[in-house]
Amino acid sequence: MRKFMVVLDDSRECLNAMRFAAMRASHTGGGVAVIAIIPPDEFNHWIGVGEIMRAEARERIEVHFEVFAKWMRDKQNVDPELIIREGEPLSEVIAHVHEDPEIGVLVLGAGDGNKGPGPLVTQLSKQAGSLPIPITIVPGDLSKERLEAIT
Repeated sequence: MRKFMVVLDDSRECLNAMRFAAMRASHTGGGVAVIAIIPPDEFNHWIGVGEIMRAEARERIEVHFEVFAKWMRDKQNVDPELIIREGEPLSEVIAHVHEDPEIGVLVLGAGDGNKGPGPLVTQLSKQAGSLPIPITIVPGDLSKERLEAIT
């Protein structure tokens, strides 16, 4: 089964990337893999404090994921999987793409406005030629209706 991998973060454009991945998976009989990255700099504290912070970060990710997962299951009939990795976002996304042969497309949400598309979109776009899969970049300001029309 081909999976659409999408990055879960706190950005507004993440919503459109999630929608796109779920709709494409639903229409093509694929799956969705949602990857969330916990940056290493969050745990540069004493060991006990770092472990508590790591557990809290995982809990936040799981709660955030469940909001998207419920919508995917209820509206798109897609049961997504959650992958949580720790490290630098760019290297962790690339590593997972190489480790999971079922990943067929990487879906990223691009920001709009003065900030540009976002650091991960910019970095991964530079790496696109060396990835074994295509990258789909979904505009963050695309309407739900337009997303439905193009998926």
